[in-house]
Amino acid sequence: MIMNKLKHLFFKYREMILYVFFGGCTTLVNIAVYWVFAHPLAVSAEVSAAVAWIASVLFAYLTNRKWVFESRAAGSAAVLREMGAFFACRIGTGLVDVGIMYLFVTVWGFPDMPVKIASNVLVIVLNYVGSKLLVFRGRR
Repeated sequence: MIMNKLKHLFFKYREMILYVFFGGCTTLVNIAVYWVFAHPLAVSAEVSAAVAWIASVLFAYLTNRKWVFESRAAGSAAVLREMGAFFACRIGTGLVDVGIMYLFVTVWGFPDMPVKIASNVLVIVLNYVGSKLLVFRGRR
């Protein structure tokens, strides 16, 4: 009985559950790539962060495409369009994050960590909405 309810809930919220799971994996990819470039390879923090962002967004695209939104885009042109839209959305939400941090922390003097956490929550929601409505819409 309990297993049936859990199974039902999983299938009802499958997309969101997988989005959260792969979002956590994406965060781990970002941190791991950053660490490898910044520490063993001794690359600057800025370059390490940029490489980590690219790697994590690429990882997020691949996992979201296959397992979360089950994209059916076929052919190199369609996949490149989809990937471009995904990266554009992520650049947009990255700019939202930077803007929030600048406004609330630099301009208004709020403490950075609570703002960063709140900003990340907003960015996660915007990334999901952007992926669902702009990138992977109608691809199932």
